[in-house]
Amino acid sequence: MDESSTRSHVSDGNRLGYVRSESMDSTGHPSAAISSSLLSRRSSRLSSRGSISLSREMGDSILNSMRHSLQSADQLLGDADSSALAQVIDSGDRVLALEDNADEDTTNTLDQQKVGTLRDNRIHGYSSHGTGVPAPESSVEPKEESSSAKVEQYMLSRRLDYASYLIHLATFGIFGVFTRYGLQKLFGPGCLALTSNQSPLYLDLPSNMLGSFLMAWFGIIFKTDIRHISDHLIVGITTGYMGSLTTFSGWNQAVVSMSSKDHWAYAIAGVVLGMFIVNESIRVGAETGERLRSWIMKCIKENSSIGTKCDWKHLRVDTRTKHYVLIAVMSILLSCLWVLSIVLAIIKVHSLADGAVLWLGCSVAPPGVWLRWYLARLNGQGIGKKRSLKWLPIGTLAANVLAAGIMASLAVTAKAVNRKRSTTVLNGIQFGFLGCLSTVSTFAAEIYAMRSSGQISRAFVYASATFMFSFVLGTLVYSVPVWVKHYQ
Repeated sequence: MDESSTRSHVSDGNRLGYVRSESMDSTGHPSAAISSSLLSRRSSRLSSRGSISLSREMGDSILNSMRHSLQSADQLLGDADSSALAQVIDSGDRVLALEDNADEDTTNTLDQQKVGTLRDNRIHGYSSHGTGVPAPESSVEPKEESSSAKVEQYMLSRRLDYASYLIHLATFGIFGVFTRYGLQKLFGPGCLALTSNQSPLYLDLPSNMLGSFLMAWFGIIFKTDIRHISDHLIVGITTGYMGSLTTFSGWNQAVVSMSSKDHWAYAIAGVVLGMFIVNESIRVGAETGERLRSWIMKCIKENSSIGTKCDWKHLRVDTRTKHYVLIAVMSILLSCLWVLSIVLAIIKVHSLADGAVLWLGCSVAPPGVWLRWYLARLNGQGIGKKRSLKWLPIGTLAANVLAAGIMASLAVTAKAVNRKRSTTVLNGIQFGFLGCLSTVSTFAAEIYAMRSSGQISRAFVYASATFMFSFVLGTLVYSVPVWVKHYQ
């Protein structure tokens, strides 16, 4: 798709997609005035036909405006290749190969369309979010850069670049495990008693809600802005922190455990209610994030109008010194966290004290994050030589199903061994390694992207396949031995 075609589709999407919000502001985009004028002319021409015909005509126009506003993402994503849509949330370590080979750079297709939309709208003086707010000339979006500026940007060597990604992923992954543990304790039976693995409101529901909400902010709305500062930072925040804050394996194991006790109503409710809450979390996150970003851009515009120039270039990690300083800081932080976690895990497990699961989980969290990031390279690559099903995020699906299967095997092993220290170690591996290997935030964001691009059936197939494969595998590995051996 060439640039002129892309801008043509985006412009059509803006003209159709934001009629409702812009019509609320008299200073909005000219399309709002055109829409209002058309409705007025229809009213005057049809006034002689009576109120019934008039209200139906105007009602259809209003409904069309609302429908186009709700489908604005479809206008932006409809022309995107299905494989690019599968990679837009997470492409794993393929991002390095994409940086080396510009011809294969499909991961950032949607982000480029978003930037193109902003630039196209700035010609008319309006932002792409349809708020009627003039887009600032100095915003978090990068301006057109000259070829000399691009040449001056320092690029790390491939090995050091890969190492930097791994460091960011591990550091933010440990922080995600900390947050998930805190939310479990806060909302679990020991404190507020709102969640439990014996009810549809499973223990990891609060962390999955928060992670999905934040993924909408940092993985969709603000992703391009943060990437303009540092590619390593945005991967650490989204894949590292959000992916480790949320966990699909814990969710699936809670459902499998309830079904093994013949609590099928709770198990079904756990899937349906959990999926609904996660989808609503990411939708609300996208809406609030969009409004927050529009407000920030408005403030930047106002500051620019009074002579206060907002320059974001100094935040960009684009020099040798900035790259090495960032790597050094993140390396020191990771070393401290990892060494502390390992030492405390050994002490806590030996004494069987409280917190053993947390510190053991933090100790084994980085390998889980790295493996999930590596599997994400399969997203958008298809299956077989013909590369069929390129629209399916195979990497995320494989990570979630694999983690669910291993989680079930460790859970049934803990029941078979039935020793406190062994159970503690197995729970720590489940909580840290498998909790970070699986993800709900990326899973929910991919479904949201499919739904927003009009691919409702594909979103349903992807969600159903993830739950079906994970539940069947968990039932075979966990429930069948529990039923046969009568484990308590």
